[in-house]
Amino acid sequence: MISYKPFYETLFRRNFTEYQLIHHHGVSANTLHRIKKGEAITTKTIDTLCDILNCEVQDIILHI
Repeated sequence: MISYKPFYETLFRRNFTEYQLIHHHGVSANTLHRIKKGEAITTKTIDTLCDILNCEVQDIILHI
């Protein structure tokens, strides 16, 4: 199972909001909805989030 808990912790540490991701960085609201629901996102999306947040993959997802 994949957990996105690290994603929200990273957002908080980096002082980012979902609003900023959507309106300033072009992340789709659907992507954030999928993350909230624990649904799959692409590796390309994970790469994009890592670039935006200047973090590593483990700061976005956790395999349980």
